[in-house]
Amino acid sequence: MPAHADGLIENVNGITLNKSGDVVRFSAMVIDDEGRVKELLDRRDKRPSDLDFQFDGNGKTLIPGFVDAHGHVMGMGFAALTLDLSGTRSLEEALQKISVYAARYPNRQWIIGNGWNQELWGLGRFPNADELDAVIPDRPVFLSRVDGHAAWTNSAAMRAAGIGKTTKSPSGGAIEKKSGKLTGIFIDRAQDLFSKAIPEPRPVERDLALMKAQEILLSNGVTAIADMGTTMQDWQSFRRAGDAGQLNVRIIAYAAEIDNMIAIGGPGPSPWLYDNRLKMAGVKLYVDGALGSRGALLKQPYADSPNQSGLALLTPAQLKNKMSRAAMDGFQTAVHAIGDKANEELLSAIEEMQTSYTGDRRWRIEHAQILDPADLPRIAATGTIASMQPVHQTSDRLMAEARLGTNRLDGAYAWRSILDSGAKLAFGTDVPVENVNPFPGLAAAMTREDETGEPFGGWLPRERVTRREAWRAYTLGSAYAAFAEKQIGSLEPGKRADFVIIAEDLMLASPSTIRNIKVEQTWINGRAVFQAK
Repeated sequence: MPAHADGLIENVNGITLNKSGDVVRFSAMVIDDEGRVKELLDRRDKRPSDLDFQFDGNGKTLIPGFVDAHGHVMGMGFAALTLDLSGTRSLEEALQKISVYAARYPNRQWIIGNGWNQELWGLGRFPNADELDAVIPDRPVFLSRVDGHAAWTNSAAMRAAGIGKTTKSPSGGAIEKKSGKLTGIFIDRAQDLFSKAIPEPRPVERDLALMKAQEILLSNGVTAIADMGTTMQDWQSFRRAGDAGQLNVRIIAYAAEIDNMIAIGGPGPSPWLYDNRLKMAGVKLYVDGALGSRGALLKQPYADSPNQSGLALLTPAQLKNKMSRAAMDGFQTAVHAIGDKANEELLSAIEEMQTSYTGDRRWRIEHAQILDPADLPRIAATGTIASMQPVHQTSDRLMAEARLGTNRLDGAYAWRSILDSGAKLAFGTDVPVENVNPFPGLAAAMTREDETGEPFGGWLPRERVTRREAWRAYTLGSAYAAFAEKQIGSLEPGKRADFVIIAEDLMLASPSTIRNIKVEQTWINGRAVFQAK
């Protein structure tokens, strides 16, 4: 076989971090025939002559592709193909959008959607079935809250699922009632009551959702993502795409619960497949629910609902059993924990696991939103990685104040405190809960202000991180969290040539400019996979 020559990316404002986290600048990059970085060059270095291709960057900025530490790939794809309520700002606007959608698709058996948030509507309560019945009385409607931890349904949906006044809330879930009447709100595991009634997507629909998800990821400069909650059906879609040569984004899968972990991984994590495009790395577990639906498990009752302290989705014994089952076969464990009690229970479990399962385990806390300051040092002490989403802080700020009260916010979205404790930080978006675009997340991490600049000076500004720290958490930190730091996360010789081309200098631009950066090109393995129109 003839040897392939190298490729040259020339005339760029190249910026990357090295393995120590220091900023490295370069003006050209040599890519070998396997799509790996061969060499970074500055203006004085001699360029290779025997080239397979040469690309002129026209002085634009070139940075490593982003690694989203926590997202839901298929959820993002389906969200883009179903009813999206994330942009609605009132109940009335949401109902209008639902009505229009139903009229546009009269042949769909169920109206499925997502993205509603009663906090943004200023409603002061959950929406209810009566309000849905008024616009869609004849077809089942199932609408997931923005965080996926609650569903809003109509009467037709409850009838289709066989749910009535006497239906009891399952363990780890809650069926909301008012004066003994079903409100149509189902929290956390109560949503599972609808699983048999809602038609399963066909394989062709799943594959379409995956293609849509890849399109969204690449257009936002995300070249790799940790898929949190991979089912066997999801895995089969990923494999079909890989077999067909259509898997561009790198997906590091964490199975949805132990049963999917065993079904997909069998005796242990999979190797990298499809030229480092796909890997089954571990398992995703849940300790509690979300703050918005008051499912996050707290040490003290909710300030705005004193009779509630959250939902325990696993007992401490169940959590340790599941973590042990994963660890014994070498699977990495990523555990959703939002409330301070949930995080305390998880850290206690990790401390116990460490006595039996040694070595480089890289235990992961997903979200770690509300921490008791007393528990902060335990994260670094156990080598646990805090996998967090900066955009959650700007979205949740007012709601967090209402749920906790202003005197319980120490340890809330505490990125600076976590880093200062010596723990490692990985950033992501929790897409489709939030938009997958990483640039608003970088700006939020640096300022703790939202897109309108509120609150001025930042919310709990002591928890801000620096520009370089935020960027590292979104690249090297996320790669490390998934045992992928030798392949991705930075542009260094031997690593994959996954990069993004933008107009702005990421190290010099203001946070407001960073927030609005648009990706011009995305490259994976040394070839362009996205070009802005």
